[in-house]
Amino acid sequence: MYQLLKNYLGRHVEVTEQQLEVFCSKFKLKITKRNEILLETGRICRHMYFVNKGCLRVYLVNKKARESTRILIPAGNFGTAFPSFILQEPSQAYIQSIEASEILLLTYQDFRDLPNLLPGWEKLYQNNLEQAYIASIKRIESLITMSAKERYALFMENNPDLVQSLPSKIIADFLGISQETLSRLKSKK
Repeated sequence: MYQLLKNYLGRHVEVTEQQLEVFCSKFKLKITKRNEILLETGRICRHMYFVNKGCLRVYLVNKKARESTRILIPAGNFGTAFPSFILQEPSQAYIQSIEASEILLLTYQDFRDLPNLLPGWEKLYQNNLEQAYIASIKRIESLITMSAKERYALFMENNPDLVQSLPSKIIADFLGISQETLSRLKSKK
């Protein structure tokens, strides 16, 4: 149940087996159903998630009930509704398990205690923040400067597994294009 998490940690931080066991003991397993909502807007996000299997998405809903996918969290990655989790204030976003998934939950308090339990966690966390920030900026830039075709090609290159497993509606939403445009792009491949 913790092997993917251990592998992730081992790639980024030098740890002993005992440290790995203590680290993993802070995470609780949750099996989700397809389309299960893990966080609703207006609620405080109490968990950081590590996806063992499946995929989560963080999304917003506007006043016209239109969904906008902000983040996709595939297997082998950490994610959460970050502003709500860090500030412990009501979330503007939802978190959904797009498909039946296996996730590991880390509470806010355990998250805050990790630097005391695991030397190197702060460096790993800083690196994750930097990578997430860079990915967000690149995504915003792609929405502004790239055509739908270019965004789709980039998404396929960086996320080949997600292209196969996620519904077209979510991929189109993440890319900022209509489902019809996505369908046309897929048919040209």
